[in-house]
Amino acid sequence: MKQRVIWILWPSFIVGGIATGVFFTLFDPSDLAVFGGTHGLSRIAVYSLGFFLFWLLAAASSALTCFLQQGTESVNRRP
Repeated sequence: MKQRVIWILWPSFIVGGIATGVFFTLFDPSDLAVFGGTHGLSRIAVYSLGFFLFWLLAAASSALTCFLQQGTESVNRRP
């Protein structure tokens, strides 16, 4: 179980960092708008939120991949 969590979180951490770098190279945090209005957050707060959102998306993708790689015996096993 612990190894599977590492398989999910470590690659998604790296992807989250790369995605944050690419996204904020193209877009300035002060120019981003939330629902048409200003967000009122500092640049560091926007960078941090962006990183965690990208990390969450990548972790969800990795977790779905790990789930779909399981065999039918482990998925259909009854407690």
